[in-house]
Amino acid sequence: MEMSAGNFFYRVERSVKDDNVEALVVVLNMMAEEIQEAMVHQGYVQAHGTIKHIVQMSFILDIKGYIEATNQRTCSILSTLYSEIIEKPFITFLDESSKVKWQNIRKTLEQKGIYETSVELTFKTKSNLVVPSACYITTFKGEHSEQKKTLVTVVHHSNDRDRLEKDLKRSVIKSEKKKKPHFKKPKIRLNHEDIRKLSKGRDIIINNLEKDFPSLKDFALQIGTNEFKLKYGFKELYGTSVYRFLKNERLRKSKMLVQYSDLHIKTIAHMTGFKSIPHFSRSFKKRYGYTPSALRKKSL
Repeated sequence: MEMSAGNFFYRVERSVKDDNVEALVVVLNMMAEEIQEAMVHQGYVQAHGTIKHIVQMSFILDIKGYIEATNQRTCSILSTLYSEIIEKPFITFLDESSKVKWQNIRKTLEQKGIYETSVELTFKTKSNLVVPSACYITTFKGEHSEQKKTLVTVVHHSNDRDRLEKDLKRSVIKSEKKKKPHFKKPKIRLNHEDIRKLSKGRDIIINNLEKDFPSLKDFALQIGTNEFKLKYGFKELYGTSVYRFLKNERLRKSKMLVQYSDLHIKTIAHMTGFKSIPHFSRSFKKRYGYTPSALRKKSL
């Protein structure tokens, strides 16, 4: 019901059972993650201004860890009235594993003055759905108050890490461009038929991740266009090159299979088009910060 309403950040809590219901839970969670990623970094034509991160929830906590204020979206996500959130311990809205994390963070917050950190916490709604979240935690003091406050901001990130890094380096690149001759990229005008063909090509890539990818020239002929339009039109439409898109999708699918399936790591590597385990492991760690085996242990 939440997905039908357009809320794709919810997940159904996993159990230790091995039955049809648990299989359905895995499929639902995978589908929600697929759609969520598509909405964030593939849903825009001319995607130069694509959203990088979205603030979902914010909490201001007092020195004892009780909630003093929150934003309106928090009430919607947690399916809870504002009056039922205010003056309640922050820890009551977390799942069991995150409660342990939060208790450890609280000890650190009490020992240090002004402190900043980030951590992954999982919130639990009234209807027992879970919301895995990246949380940024910082302490501060008001102008007329001696008591320390804590700000917890819950952010959803796009997985398009390359674009994030590109934005961070933009100021440096801009200064370098002033010193060098400017090369203007070819301007592509895409009509409805071009967009349809490129969209078809994108679907072919996603549905054949395990197969060897042909040359750009052969792939362009396969979808009924030319190499020039495929190369520059694909980047104009989806904000990235064909080969980078292929690599990103292979890694994204492998991440979901590592987290939500019991398949062997070697099998997942071959299913997503990686020819060797070392190459798969290196690429995976560079993208997500964990090796596939380490992420599986973390997920379990």
